[in-house]
Formats: sequence, structure tokens, C-alpha cells
Amino acid sequence: MQDERLTELIKCTLSPIQLFSEEELKLLNGLQSTFIKNVSNLPASVYAKEMQRLAIDLSWKSSQIEGNTYTLLETERLLLEKETASGKTKDEAIMLLNHKDALDFIQAHPDYLSPLTIRGIEYIHHLLVKELDMEIGLRKHRVGISGTNYKPLENHFQIREALQDMCDLVNARENTFEKALLILVLLSYIQAFSDGNKRTARIICNAVLLENGYCPISFRTIDPIEYKKAMLLFYEQNNLSAFKKIVVEQFEFAVKNYF
Repeated sequence: MQDERLTELIKCTLSPIQLFSEEELKLLNGLQSTFIKNVSNLPASVYAKEMQRLAIDLSWKSSQIEGNTYTLLETERLLLEKETASGKTKDEAIMLLNHKDALDFIQAHPDYLSPLTIRGIEYIHHLLVKELDMEIGLRKHRVGISGTNYKPLENHFQIREALQDMCDLVNARENTFEKALLILVLLSYIQAFSDGNKRTARIICNAVLLENGYCPISFRTIDPIEYKKAMLLFYEQNNLSAFKKIVVEQFEFAVKNYF
């Protein structure tokens, strides 16, 4: 049964293994050291400006992955000047503004998701889907995912149990990069909400990075199609290789281009 396979994946397959190779960890830790060195020399005003720039990029790219058609420049105007773009839907603007609200929240409350809890996940999801025609809270019905034979859990209680297993797994990890990776793939895999799962995963991934003093990532240079292919690879084969590559490359981009 699907719930048994998911339990085995979380508790037996992912729990005992080191997710990143020693070479990958060496690269990531070196980049984090560079980030710490760079920000230690930045005036507070400059750091705040770079964080604002990264937040705009993240709001734009995360929304683009979900089909939003705002350009980066239009997103910047919307988030900084509240200027909506012509020819775009109201929901597209709301999606972007909700990203900003969620990012503002995790920056203002860096320990909100430490430890990671179902309640905390639900609140971030609420911030991201408010005023959109989306169901709030854990879903109570079946959902399908286009392009894959993978079928998420259907039972509300099994969904809650899987989320708790994921929280336990993430909270037990000491390595911040592993926490971020597990959140990115497992929140999307469990599909706890009727919609908004992947964008919730991207925001919470960044919340964990920020809470632990790590450089956040904007996903700015990832092709949405490649992101979806990486997700499908995990849906179909529980293969993390493509998503690990995304995390490494996007962390490197963030360190080198924002700070």
C-alpha cells in the first residue's frame, strides 16, 4: 500500500543515509564559509538590500515554476511599488504578494519552524495561498499529479502521519543542507495540501537555511521544466540526484551573486 511505501521511504530508506557525498558537502561547506565571511563585512543596510533582491528573485521564480507569467521586472514593480502588470490576472499578483508575505514572516520569525511542526507548515501554506481559490489546511480528498503514475496518499489521517514522520526525520538531522533537501522533496512528495505544496516546500526550505545562519536560495537560474523533471524523478524512483544538483547549484549561485 502507498502509506506503507511512504513510511518505509521516510523511516527506513532516507533516515539512515547521508544524503550528500563528501565532495558535495565540502563544496557546500566551503560556500557557506564564504557567505559568513562576506556578510560579516557587509553594513546592515547593504545586507538588507541584498536580502530584498533575493526575496524578489525567489518570489518570481517560485511563482514562475507554478505557471505565473509575471516577468522579473514586473515582479519587482509589484513587490516594491504595488504596481500590477497589465494583461495579467489578479491571482498572479496575489501569488507573488503572498510569497513576499511568507518570506517577510520567516525573516521576522527565524525560529518559527525550529523544530519543524505540522502546525508551522500549515501556517506557511496559509500565507502562500490566502485570497486564492485554494483549500486551506491538510487535504481530505484525492489528488492526481500530471505526468507521473505516482499517486499521493488519499487518507487525511495517513497524510498527517506522513507529515509527522517527515518532521521527525528533518528535526533529527544535524546537517542543515540535508534538512533543506528533505523538506524540498518530501513536502512535494506527500502532497499534504490540495495545491501550493511545492511553493510551501521552497519557502520552508529557506526558513531552515535562514534559521541556522545559512545563505538562502532563490532558485533564480533553474529552468522550471528541469525543476519539474527533478521532482518527477523523485516521484517515480525516489531518486534524489537531480534535486541534490539543484540545491548545490542554487546555493552556489546565491552565495556568489547576492552576498
